[in-house]
Amino acid sequence: MANTPHGGVLKDLHARDERIQQQLKEEAFGLSDIRLTERQLCDLELVLNGGFSPLEGFMNEADYTSVVDTLRLTSGHLFPMPITLDVSQDDIDRLSLKAGARVALRDPRDDEALAILTIDDIYRPDKVKEAINVLGADDPAHPSVAYLRSRVKEFYIGGKVQAIQPPVYFDYVPLRYTPAELRAHFKKLAWRKVVAFQTRNPMHRAHRELTVRAARQRQANVLIHPVVGMTKPGDVDHYTRVRVYEAIMDSYPHGMGHLALLPLAMRMAGPREAVWHAIIRKNFGATHFIVGRDHAGPGKNSQGKDFYGPYDAQDLVTKYHDELAIEMVPFQMMTYLPSSDEYQPIDEVPKGVQTLDISGTELRRRLKTGAAIPDWFSYERVVKTLRESYPPRAKQGFVILLTGLYNSGKDTIARALQTVFNQQGGRSVSLLLGDTVHHELSPDLGHTKEERSAHLHRIAFVAAELARAGAAVIATPTAPYQEGRDAARHTVLSSGGSGGNFFTIHVSTPLEHCEKTDRRNVYSRARKGEITGFPGVDVEYEAPDAKEVDLTVDLTSQTVPEIVHSVVLMLESQGLL
Repeated sequence: MANTPHGGVLKDLHARDERIQQQLKEEAFGLSDIRLTERQLCDLELVLNGGFSPLEGFMNEADYTSVVDTLRLTSGHLFPMPITLDVSQDDIDRLSLKAGARVALRDPRDDEALAILTIDDIYRPDKVKEAINVLGADDPAHPSVAYLRSRVKEFYIGGKVQAIQPPVYFDYVPLRYTPAELRAHFKKLAWRKVVAFQTRNPMHRAHRELTVRAARQRQANVLIHPVVGMTKPGDVDHYTRVRVYEAIMDSYPHGMGHLALLPLAMRMAGPREAVWHAIIRKNFGATHFIVGRDHAGPGKNSQGKDFYGPYDAQDLVTKYHDELAIEMVPFQMMTYLPSSDEYQPIDEVPKGVQTLDISGTELRRRLKTGAAIPDWFSYERVVKTLRESYPPRAKQGFVILLTGLYNSGKDTIARALQTVFNQQGGRSVSLLLGDTVHHELSPDLGHTKEERSAHLHRIAFVAAELARAGAAVIATPTAPYQEGRDAARHTVLSSGGSGGNFFTIHVSTPLEHCEKTDRRNVYSRARKGEITGFPGVDVEYEAPDAKEVDLTVDLTSQTVPEIVHSVVLMLESQGLL
């Protein structure tokens, strides 16, 4: 434990004695283990290194209930976010989890034991109440509500943890500091006042001007402390963002700023999140914390309105100012004044003075199309970095899913498309044909609904990775179930990078034609019962609805060249060819 600059106690749980670490590692080898999710891994790391101080583990039911209801632990300490370890009934039964049991918590990336948890209790949370109290609404438009509904298991286990070792990282290692390490760094540099800036987005000139202004007003230094754990789905990947942060640090006055990475899994909880961020930055040694407009807001709710008011976060941090022991720096949005070539807080701009801004949507459009991004908005090095990771549409990968009955012509269409794309050049082309890819990817799977879904998931994963690398991917599984096709689309679109372009083409050639022209007599064998689970014979093929499909084609009324041309026109209209 170590004193914070404000006289509090930082609970760094890492064992200093190597013998104790070795003993715990040996004990973990014989224990039941839980492989952490990405969010649980982020939470555990910040529990262990003191970033979540005063927490010493995952919350038991009493602390969880108190935090959800009052923003406080049962000890009375302010802590607005429930930090929980979720498990299923199957986990409980399989691992014999019960109060008093010890369980190893393992890194999902390399299976290393990171800590041992001693279980206080196992309890079923009220997820609806958690969503409403913590996130503001039980609305699936909120990414954390969607996560709570679809990813979080039905039980939580609470208890203190003993650290074995921290997670191992191979990226940006010099920028990863524990709270103790960062505070020691500030002490070495004699930084008495540190203004922390939280971000999950790339930084541009407005962010630089905001942080420099905040530091100069308080005669302080700046800590750029971006989140590199889970953020909002669709955010720029952390590799690109860190390269941007490294590029922009050179624009700060010499010795003013320092960059450090925070492995936090955000909840996008607005006001509560702002209080949480303030506590975390205090633990990392900051004396001041910038809270801007709609801090940690997730965007629009199901009714098209913002989840939180623009200054709700600032108001809640102000409410707890005295016990937070960190000074809030409130800031409004910065805007550019072309007449004086400077940025000013929007509330300080005189009426009638021209201002310029580029929204996030407009920036993404310019990156996709290759349109110019002016120097007044960002720095040349930053724009270059973003363009490397987010090339214009004509350079992006894409996935075409051709779904239809067996012998509908989808394989023929796919081969023809491959030829045309190769002729045009500019990107590699990958063909994932139905029977071939099933033999290579899923020789262990049959043709039940569950097995078909698992096979389609494997295809989608491979396709997403290829598209991320800029390839054109053409896949032709039968994909008879809409649920499976929806999951495949989600896999590709959520893969990030430049490959999130997905098109469903329904090859709607009628069953009668498919069966009549079946030279391999597969339909005949299915009719005789020699093949089971065959779409169109003994199981239904769920045709895509109008909302799901991007193009519908039919070999009984269109030639293959006509179909290929229509696909090319569709891709050209999207700027991909």
